[in-house]
Amino acid sequence: MEKRAIFFGFLIVMLVAAFSAGCTSDGEANGTAHGNTAPPETTGDKGVMPGEPAGLSGNITVGELMSFVSGAAGYAKSAGMVNALNEFGDPDGEFSSGDVYIYAYGFNGTLLAHPYQPDLVGTDRSDWTDARGFPFYKASAYTAENGGGFVAYLYPKPDDGIINESAKGDYAPKIGCVMPVDDEWWIGSGLYLSDPVDSDTGAAPAATAEMISLVESGVEYALENGNEAAFEAISDKKGLFVDESGHYLYAYDYNGTLLAHPYLTDKIGQDLIDHEGAFGEKDIQMLVGAAQEGGGYVVFSWPNPDNGDKPEIKIGYVLPVDDEWWLGSGVYLSEITGDDESIPE
Repeated sequence: MEKRAIFFGFLIVMLVAAFSAGCTSDGEANGTAHGNTAPPETTGDKGVMPGEPAGLSGNITVGELMSFVSGAAGYAKSAGMVNALNEFGDPDGEFSSGDVYIYAYGFNGTLLAHPYQPDLVGTDRSDWTDARGFPFYKASAYTAENGGGFVAYLYPKPDDGIINESAKGDYAPKIGCVMPVDDEWWIGSGLYLSDPVDSDTGAAPAATAEMISLVESGVEYALENGNEAAFEAISDKKGLFVDESGHYLYAYDYNGTLLAHPYLTDKIGQDLIDHEGAFGEKDIQMLVGAAQEGGGYVVFSWPNPDNGDKPEIKIGYVLPVDDEWWLGSGVYLSEITGDDESIPE
């Protein structure tokens, strides 16, 4: 089947498939018992294709990403597990277009299909974490089990059709969308943080640039005014480092002791190095490690003060100030998707 270059035609088909299929369904009983899912043998028949993702790459909206995944889930239900996994695993197939592609997992942690990592298909990935330590599978499977939705993580971009998970420097923040096919397996796709655009303006998310600018200005302020002045300013809810969008700075030393925070003033001076996020990730250890390596992105979960302190996935950015302490800020997933992304308890 030749790929068509008309994206909106594809999108309409995806929306129709999503509407008719929904997010969850018992699906076809062509998987194995729950907890024992394995990649089935493939056949030559693709089944009924709902459309082609031609042009679905680069700057698209998170809504279009969700429609793409919904359409793929609808295809999997209509074509059956065997045909769907065969198609999802084909780098030249109808669900692979550059950086945007469909992958599939069993709810037991087995990778069932991936167009750029066929060597890992059939392996248990339930304990896999990204380059900083965020538990990708645990967060994604939990989201899929709860009906599907958005997640975030760090992941390397494909290079000439190859993904090298050992290349730590190639990892970049990614917004993912996952959905269950049935109670045996789920699928997902994603956009790198530099890719999604605003559905109204077509611009890249302002929250990301604001976050980085806030961290850089905090480092500059600390170097110019000294540590104590910086700690006081960072801990002030109405100060320089809580912007109009609610972004704020936090500061720690390299042992995990909290030095400044506008919303955790009662914990300043405490050692939080063993603090865990909603998915069991050692969030402060992850942030400290990134700062020690010169700074960068970290994905973790943290209470959102603008949503009743409910835990939510957050994309953080940190920079070292000197060899004694570092600071960071972050963007909650809801700022990018526009939806309530609090983690179900």
